[in-house]
Amino acid sequence: MSNGSPESSSMWLRARGEPSLVEVFRSVSIGPSSSTWRKFLAFFGPGYLVAVGYMDPGNWATSLAGGAQFGYTLLTVALVSNIMAIILQSLCARLAIATGRDLAQACRDAYPPYMAWPLWVLAELAICATDLAEVIGTAIGLNLLFGIPLEIGVMITALDVFLILWLQTRGFRWIEAFIITLLGVIAVCFGIQIALADPDWGQVIRGFAPTTDIVTNPDMLYIALGIIGATVMPHNLYLHSGIVQTRAYGHTLPEKREALKFATIDSTVALCFALLINASILILAAATFHKAGHHDVAELGKAQELLQPLLGASIAPSLFAIALLCCGLNSTVTATMAGQIVMEGFLRIRLPAWMRRLVTRLVAIVPAIVVTLIYGEGQTAKLLILSQVVLSLQLPFAVVPLVMFTASKAKMGEMVAPRWLSLFAAVIAAIIIVLNLKLLYDFATGA
Repeated sequence: MSNGSPESSSMWLRARGEPSLVEVFRSVSIGPSSSTWRKFLAFFGPGYLVAVGYMDPGNWATSLAGGAQFGYTLLTVALVSNIMAIILQSLCARLAIATGRDLAQACRDAYPPYMAWPLWVLAELAICATDLAEVIGTAIGLNLLFGIPLEIGVMITALDVFLILWLQTRGFRWIEAFIITLLGVIAVCFGIQIALADPDWGQVIRGFAPTTDIVTNPDMLYIALGIIGATVMPHNLYLHSGIVQTRAYGHTLPEKREALKFATIDSTVALCFALLINASILILAAATFHKAGHHDVAELGKAQELLQPLLGASIAPSLFAIALLCCGLNSTVTATMAGQIVMEGFLRIRLPAWMRRLVTRLVAIVPAIVVTLIYGEGQTAKLLILSQVVLSLQLPFAVVPLVMFTASKAKMGEMVAPRWLSLFAAVIAAIIIVLNLKLLYDFATGA
């Protein structure tokens, strides 16, 4: 099978084995003679699954804390972190389309077992940490809406594995439709809350402009680091490099370049939507909690309690809880898919689809249940902080290989990333690593 790349690139495809997400691999057809608009619509979807990870409950916690404590100032941090995410996710699509491998498979192919196995363990730890925040968010949403105890809510979230299995029997487009529908609900909920909050739009616009206060104010810097550190998550890199291969694009170099163009547009637009949601959380916190003098709001439950008296509308807390529940459901679905990509990519397991789903779900949810039982309902902020610290530890081990692979002509062939893009991505990777190391240092020293 020709891939439009030099011979050196075909050597990179050794030991191919099964493709990524074999049940849905190339299941969405791309008509070679279709119009540009039809091709664009055919590639519409994967980016929104990726965007889910950029608005998970961990992001909610940092955005709420930032808005409550510093008003609109940290909107510029949300914007910068989103630009970083757009660049790195575009590299994921480039890697998948150029080589036919997801990031987990590429790491297994490129590195000897004594390096690949630790990378797999670290990736699994990152997915457990990601799922911890997402499961907790879903459980809090169930608690706020229906009064279900947090421990029971965590166990209920395990049922989403059956939802994924059912949706996949209908086709991958059904999973995308489910995710996008819930994203629409989240957008509507925040749109209504923002209208009720009536923020100062002049200050909102000024909040997107950089300010030296972010660097000179230690407390503001810490929250800013948290926003950036919680934005680019390792599991999203594995996820995107797998699900973009659900599209049946052609194998010639022009067809692959066209596929990369549409996939990049899809992820960029979706991540701009994620920025809109994250900014809405921060704006809501600034227009309500900061304005009313509640500068210490970080717990999701406390935020929901304060919304009704501050906004003067009984529907506000319910909208907040509904958006959180939808966000948590979306995030657990995509985290489970990322877990499957990581386990299959690194280990080449050969299990039935239902068994793979169940194993990857249990790997993520069992630690979440244990930690929840230990910490209890009153310590959800600690759980979210713990999840972000573990993610910070694993992030370099996903970002650095991605940047190195996509910058290598031997691995990418004619679709190697332009030098300027590789340099930009390397700078982004260095910034993210340094900021996450700072977070880890602060956490270890109790700063």
